[in-house]
Amino acid sequence: MSNGTLTRKLGFWSALAIAVGTTVGSGIFVSSGDVVKAAGTPSISILAWIIGGLIAIPQVMVLAELSTAYPENGSGYVYLNKAGWRPLAFLYGWATFWALDPPSISIMALAIVSYLATFFPFFSGIAGKLLGVAIILVITSIHYRSVKEGGLFQVIITAVKIIPFIIVIVLGLMYMKAGHFSYVPAHGAIKTSLIGGVSATTWAYTGMAAICFMAGEFKNPGKILPRALISSVFIVLALYTLLAICVIGLMPFDKLIHSNAAVSEAVSYIPGLSHMASSFVAITAIIVILGSLSSCIMFQPRLEYAMAKDGLFFQRFAQVHPKYETPSFSIIIQVTYACILVFMSNLTALLGYFTLIQLVINILDFAAVYKCRKRDDYNPIYRMPMWKLTTILAILGASWLAWGTFTWAPWQGMIAAFIVISTGLPVYFYWNKRYGSASREGNDVVA
Repeated sequence: MSNGTLTRKLGFWSALAIAVGTTVGSGIFVSSGDVVKAAGTPSISILAWIIGGLIAIPQVMVLAELSTAYPENGSGYVYLNKAGWRPLAFLYGWATFWALDPPSISIMALAIVSYLATFFPFFSGIAGKLLGVAIILVITSIHYRSVKEGGLFQVIITAVKIIPFIIVIVLGLMYMKAGHFSYVPAHGAIKTSLIGGVSATTWAYTGMAAICFMAGEFKNPGKILPRALISSVFIVLALYTLLAICVIGLMPFDKLIHSNAAVSEAVSYIPGLSHMASSFVAITAIIVILGSLSSCIMFQPRLEYAMAKDGLFFQRFAQVHPKYETPSFSIIIQVTYACILVFMSNLTALLGYFTLIQLVINILDFAAVYKCRKRDDYNPIYRMPMWKLTTILAILGASWLAWGTFTWAPWQGMIAAFIVISTGLPVYFYWNKRYGSASREGNDVVA
């Protein structure tokens, strides 16, 4: 029976599956074409994927150190709070709950439905939205009843979602044409940009930090979290780079650069898959997005649980199910909110506008290590090499992405920031005054 806290039940493979499963999502299908268009040549396209993965390494190293110093649920909220930036920590969670996490669940569910509709046209309109809700509820039932069973499911679905990529990579290496890599654009016909190519990969590499939200539920977090974070970067880097090589090797680059469905069209050049390329990619997308959806439903409610334990969110979010030992109320409310959003429109735009705030706070997350290292209770089991340089590289990488997002929607991002601050700060001061600066130490998990 639960004693009102979340216990450590998850192992390394669950951590790795959550990190990889969250990262490898629908973004790879969009990013593959975007990188090619931005890079302009085969060599720059492949190099962009490699550099994009390398940029993520210092970021996960910073998170590995912070998560082993404070192996508690909550990720960035915890680190900002420990750094003494309590209002920012609250705004991080406030924006995440209302404008990022539940909307992302809704968008992924609807994306799965859209791919299913290619096989079953009936699932459009209201029928599709009801199916989206049903998918969310089925996945939620797994993670509501047991974090251990949820972890096992995540391991299985992540393994399954990697299989189609391996099939494409193996067949692609067999049937690719070396001449495709020697393509050179006519002078002045196409702009080439390594920076643009790398920028286009960034979203595909986002998601590995998901396990930090559940740091309080991993056994031996001092060893598991750094291994899972760093391993996930190299796994995803290898997967994306090999996939990029195969896509370029299969499809003539002058056609690839103008394609709106790079992966699907490249697969059509594989003998035996040419007549079923679109169906193959649709099935792959369904499995891939399902894995990401499962991961999000699993880790996202832990943030509000952590805030509620601190007195900075609705108190019932700190409730732990007496039998299942999961943050039951937090899961139910977040998923209910997501299901309501399924029936709304323009969620993708909303997610994009509020993402800028999340990215800015992520930069502060990395900067928090400077403040945390001065604390008496800062004793991380893992310490990143050359920590000052590593932290600077992490901040620069995150700043690059934030700037790219700002240039895409500057006014919308600023309006979103104003909404978060104007609604969040009054609530923060109310809760902070009522509950004070309650410490979470020793109050979050049990070993």
